[in-house]
Amino acid sequence: MLNYYSYPHTTSKEWVTFVHGAGGSSSIWFKQVRDFRKHFNILILDLRGHGDSKPKLKDTFKAKYTFDSITADIVEVIDHLKIEKSHFIGISLGTILIRNLAEKRPEMVKSMIMGGAIIKMNFRSQVLMKLGNIFKSVVPYMLLYKLFAFIIMPKKNHKNSRLLFVNEAKKLYQKEFLRWFKLTSEINPLLRFFRTKDIKIPTLYVMGAEDHLFLPSIKNIVAKHVTSSLFVIENCGHVVNVEQPEMFNNQTIRFISSLRA
Repeated sequence: MLNYYSYPHTTSKEWVTFVHGAGGSSSIWFKQVRDFRKHFNILILDLRGHGDSKPKLKDTFKAKYTFDSITADIVEVIDHLKIEKSHFIGISLGTILIRNLAEKRPEMVKSMIMGGAIIKMNFRSQVLMKLGNIFKSVVPYMLLYKLFAFIIMPKKNHKNSRLLFVNEAKKLYQKEFLRWFKLTSEINPLLRFFRTKDIKIPTLYVMGAEDHLFLPSIKNIVAKHVTSSLFVIENCGHVVNVEQPEMFNNQTIRFISSLRA
């Protein structure tokens, strides 16, 4: 089972589950834990091969990584803790996993908060992925990861986010990185399906105004999906919860609280 940390609240019945992105770990949520613990029960987990969810020998013989298999890892933890329903907060690739979970187990999902969400790969990000696939076996994976981090988070004020993700990615094994990278081959049809289907679960997208790769497509999707709303944080890039934690926490806690009213 995935490594996880749970923080029960003394009176609240509401659960909030945090899902990080590729190359991150549960530690990227450290600026959220203190504020959220005041209001909700919290579940934070390390995805397969990340943080303290270290790959085991038997994982070597498992079927290849898919969005469904990684989503099933998350569901396994939630079922183990006997959590019937949760609000889900994701960042970057974690938002795809949350949306996939909502497709597979909608009865489990009270709401979705999508930070630095990915709903469409634009031309530049498509080229980036294709180059990565070509060079992934010959270029050291950390060099690739640093390049991706710089293209996604290029500005001076994105530096802390870049460093955090690069330092977390250093803890991944090369084979683990390559397995995750292969997920990109199934990302486009999955995202196309998500764009066409409005799942009717309350969804808040929290995006940085400087998230140049992904913000335009989120604006389009919010205009089409009736249960979705968008909050844009100025002077902020892709990793909104790290760059602007106070703003991120205030908006997301307010959103969850409004659903209880």
